Amino acid sequence: MNNFYQQKDIEIEFPLYFSNNENIKSAKFSNHKTFFPNTSFGLKNNITRKLNKKNIKISSDIIARQNYDLIHPTYYETYFIELLGNKPFVLTIHDMTYEVFPNLFGTNDKTAEYKKFLAAKAGKIITISQNTKKDIIKFYNIEESKIIITPLANSLFPKNIEHPKINLPEKYLLYVGSRKAYKNFGNLLVASKTILNEFNDIFIVCAGGGNFSKEEQYKIKELGLTNKVKHFSINDQSLQYFYSNALAFIFPSLYEGFGIPILEAFACKCPVLLSNTSSFPEVAGEAGLYFDPENIESIQGAIKKIITNEKARKELISAGSIKLKEYSWEKTAAQTKLVYESVL
Repeated sequence: MNNFYQQKDIEIEFPLYFSNNENIKSAKFSNHKTFFPNTSFGLKNNITRKLNKKNIKISSDIIARQNYDLIHPTYYETYFIELLGNKPFVLTIHDMTYEVFPNLFGTNDKTAEYKKFLAAKAGKIITISQNTKKDIIKFYNIEESKIIITPLANSLFPKNIEHPKINLPEKYLLYVGSRKAYKNFGNLLVASKTILNEFNDIFIVCAGGGNFSKEEQYKIKELGLTNKVKHFSINDQSLQYFYSNALAFIFPSLYEGFGIPILEAFACKCPVLLSNTSSFPEVAGEAGLYFDPENIESIQGAIKKIITNEKARKELISAGSIKLKEYSWEKTAAQTKLVYESVL
């Protein structure tokens, strides 16, 4: 949308009312307000969602006026369908997590149901990897020609990286973001125990994703890693430093639609260790060192190689810099615009 905003032939109506999302903090296309941006409290995100839903009527009025060419919803709310008339809409499906791991979501969660409903009605479906396209066809039996792949890109471009006022270990493997079930953080902990004990000066650093849960704390303590696994909150500036100074970024997830952190690591000259599953081989190509995320010995082998083989580290960094050139938000926007034009 930032790219579209700069083009004279596209006008954007973006009816978001409250958000603390850093990515749209200074977006010229949005007039949203922040919601207690410097305060953290329970249910904050839920309250923000409810406030936005209260404003759906305003969005509905915009849709009902029919003064637009196309709608592109950012998630799977269905309220707008009855107001569309003959106007087309394009749907983005980033991944099929709800369908691949249905047991992770409550029985009252209607997201998967709404998503399938919208996928059937959309003029075109945009997705972000060949792997997700394959999963959409598998679960929804949708015609392949209806699904268009538009890969994502990186927004971290390290310049003048300042040392954050954080007591980071000198040598560490970096884990970024959420650690929920399919992210496979538990297997990473188990796999790293032997290595972290063998190499006393190496740690695991977790950036973002919230503080360790009680279950994670128990697991870390049970494995004897209390002093070897650390967590830090982050912003984009500190995240650049984390990547740039890590021995490697490790991404043990069982499933991802794309994996933007891979590109962030490439941009920060950080070698990447990856699961050999879902979209990862497609996104990283030869610039990743792969392991079987469900095999402890395989994870250990990849970690040990990156720790002990400086030549391999340098080769991965060089390959990552080359691979990164394949992705840009300009390309993503151009491909998205072509999808819009195809349904108008």
